Amino acid sequence: MRFTAVAVDYDGTLAEQGIVEADTIATMKQFLASGRQIILVTGRIVTDLLAVFPQARLCSRIVGENGAVLYNPATSVQRVLAPRPPEEFLAALRQKGVTPLDIGESIIATLRPHEIPALEAIRDLGLEHHVIFNRESVMILPSGVNKATGLLTALKELGLSADRVVAIGDSENDHALLAAAGCGVAVQNAIPKLKEGAHLVTRGEAGAGVSEVLRALVHDDLDSWLATSGNAGVRPANSVAMPVPPE
Repeated sequence: MRFTAVAVDYDGTLAEQGIVEADTIATMKQFLASGRQIILVTGRIVTDLLAVFPQARLCSRIVGENGAVLYNPATSVQRVLAPRPPEEFLAALRQKGVTPLDIGESIIATLRPHEIPALEAIRDLGLEHHVIFNRESVMILPSGVNKATGLLTALKELGLSADRVVAIGDSENDHALLAAAGCGVAVQNAIPKLKEGAHLVTRGEAGAGVSEVLRALVHDDLDSWLATSGNAGVRPANSVAMPVPPE
């Protein structure tokens, strides 16, 4: 078995409009029956994710808050991997009228164009924070925290190697995730820049695309797809569309 796990983004990748389709759930269960594991890597706050994804226990680990939190669905144990937002930063954002303002264990989330006052506050307070985009969403985190750092922490806890992981995503905040894995896949609805940097691109969008990858892994460990792409060694990236997926 070449690839032992997938690391998959939630919104726009596994889920559409916050919901995972029943067919995708069924494919996830078939994938798990092959002896592989699923790691969910999302920008969402974990409690918000659990409210919309009752099948969370299908995942060995959940990386939340874009890399700042690690959650074990089997035990409900959560580890916070990054510092809390400074109170003076939160006060400055409120003073600047930033809304919505969702605050997690470490992440601060809002919407465009509020990255502008957020960056001003970071500058004025001399903070070492960075802004990450997810389409219209704006996430603010301590420097160095992203989906890749969260994934690598999860893999260490699970005893898995990054080069044996397939990462799947759709948006700006998934660049680091795909780069950290042995094979990076963009779903069909992904932003163009992510598709350019991915090794492979699915035919289907969101959950349908994820299901293509899971079925291909069970079928022949992605061998047919990688052979078609000319990326038998996986890197460097040279994205191609997936052939007709196995049933």
